[in-house]
Amino acid sequence: MPVAITAPDGITAHDGIAVLEALGLTVARRLQNVTVQFQPGTVTAIVGPNGAGKSTLLAALAGLVRPDSGTVTLVSTPINQLLPQERARRLGYLPQSGEVAWNLSVRTLVGLGRLPHRSGPDADALAVAGALATMQLEPLAERTLSSLSGGERARALLARVLATQPHWILADEPLAALDLAHQQSLVQRLRSLAGRGFHTNGSGAERGGRGIVLVVHDLALAMNHADHVVVLNRGQVMAQGRPEKALSEAVIRDVWGLDARWLGEPGHMALGF
Repeated sequence: MPVAITAPDGITAHDGIAVLEALGLTVARRLQNVTVQFQPGTVTAIVGPNGAGKSTLLAALAGLVRPDSGTVTLVSTPINQLLPQERARRLGYLPQSGEVAWNLSVRTLVGLGRLPHRSGPDADALAVAGALATMQLEPLAERTLSSLSGGERARALLARVLATQPHWILADEPLAALDLAHQQSLVQRLRSLAGRGFHTNGSGAERGGRGIVLVVHDLALAMNHADHVVVLNRGQVMAQGRPEKALSEAVIRDVWGLDARWLGEPGHMALGF
C-alpha cells in the first residue's frame, strides 16, 4: 500500500515522489498564467506549434527560468526554496541543444549525473552502469562524444540525467535526433521508468514511479504513449488531460489549423489529412 514519506527537507510525497505543479506561471512574451499539475508515475507530453512556450515551460519547471509571476511547487513547496543540490536530485533536466563543452568519454559524461549526490563510489558506479544499460550504451561507454552520431550523443546525454536518479525527468525533444527504432525503444523505457522508478526498498526491489515530462512535436507519439498531454499555443494552455481529450480533432484544428482525423486503434493511432 502506498505510504506517505516525509523527506529530510520536509517535503511530503506519495511513495517518495512529489507532485510537480506550475501555478499561474507568467514569463514575459513566453508564458501567460500557465497552471498545470504533473503526477508522478505518469508520462506527460507537452505539445504545441513552434514558439508556443514549450521549452520555456519545461525550463521553468526545472527552476532554470525565473517567472515574472506564479511559482513551481513540489507538494506546495516552491522549488526556489530548495538548495540547488537538492533540486538537482529531484529534477533531472535535459535541454534541447544538448551541447557538451568537453570531449569526454560516454562513461565520464554519464558519471557527471552523480555530482548532486554524496554517495560512495560503489553506488555511483551502479547508477552509471544502470543508466548506460537503460540507454543501450554499454558498447559505447569508452568512446568519446566526438566519435558518436547525433542519435548516440542524444542517448548519452539522457543517460547522464538518468544517472542522477531524479524524481522527475524533464526532457526537451529527447527523440528529435533518434531514428525510429530508438525512438520507440526510448519511449518504452521511459514508460517503464514512470511505472517502476529508481527507488529501492530494503529488499532491493524497485518501487515508486518517476514523473516523466517530455516536449515532443509528434502528435501521434503523444496520443499513443503519453498518459497526459498539455497543449500550448502563444504561451497559453489550450487543452490538457487524457490524450484523446487534449488532442481531439477540434483542438488540432484550432491550435495547428489542420483539418485532420485520427485513424487506427488505441495505441496505434495516426493522423490522416
